[in-house]
Amino acid sequence: MLTNVAALVWDGVAPFELGVVCEAFGIDRSDEDLPVMDFAVAGVAPGPVETSVGFTIDVHHGLDRVAQADLVAVPAMKRGEPAPPAALEALNAAVERGARVLSVCSGAFALGEAGLLDGRECTTHWRYTDELARRFPLARVVPEVLYVDTGLVITSAGSAAGLDAALHLWRLEYGAAAASKVARRMVVPPQRSGGQAQYIARPVTDCSAETLGPLLTWITEHLSEDLSVETLAKRSHMSARTFARRFRAETGVTPHSWVTSQRVLVAEELLERTQHSVDWIAAEVGFGNAAGLRHHFARSRGVSPQEYRRAFSA
Repeated sequence: MLTNVAALVWDGVAPFELGVVCEAFGIDRSDEDLPVMDFAVAGVAPGPVETSVGFTIDVHHGLDRVAQADLVAVPAMKRGEPAPPAALEALNAAVERGARVLSVCSGAFALGEAGLLDGRECTTHWRYTDELARRFPLARVVPEVLYVDTGLVITSAGSAAGLDAALHLWRLEYGAAAASKVARRMVVPPQRSGGQAQYIARPVTDCSAETLGPLLTWITEHLSEDLSVETLAKRSHMSARTFARRFRAETGVTPHSWVTSQRVLVAEELLERTQHSVDWIAAEVGFGNAAGLRHHFARSRGVSPQEYRRAFSA
């Protein structure tokens, strides 16, 4: 269980990305019945650390604090300067003992220097993905996602994507309701579009596409109905081919992918909050039967509906 978090910093740390980590894991939210993390900012040694924008922060903890953490978070750092060897050793030691390591934005370069990206999928800010792949050729860089979770090593894209990865961890450890409370407190959506399995509560669906916005809203309200491309195209007064092309242009995904993701998200919520059977939920969200729900849920979430319910049902 995630209870102890350390942000590891050294000269050149970006204050905003450090703030993302502090906001996600360092706030006392016990008034909302959320667990309070044992959180600290640590350096290679206690003392002053200069940020990337010129001011200095006073860090009270050294690497002994990092050695206690369940999660070691590395905010964005200067890419052109090598990380301190002691910091790289601490990151490797964390993974070796089974702790998670999370990078935000260009913090992924420190993980690369530590060898933690070798053979793993990873990401960083889209401006730096080519550089990350070039500098660490054994890493499998995925440029189009908000974050990548490979188990013990989690990398996130630019700045705010660190919040997406943090909410993913809240969701993974404490369930959708907890992640939603954290997201509301930060005034951010519980989920943004991304290609990774995301254990986050049902999001405020983005229905703001230029011309398809009303249709997207209608889809979320009629998930149990026939939502084939042909049906949706007819409702939009377009040919199926034109509709499919416009849908992808405006949302970035195919109609089938978008509808499936919404059905999985609602199924997730029903599994958590109700005791309805898997068959009932499958019909309610439009998968037809339990087999259909199990297929799409496992493909998207990595677990079966029954396993998910056992883990997160109230």
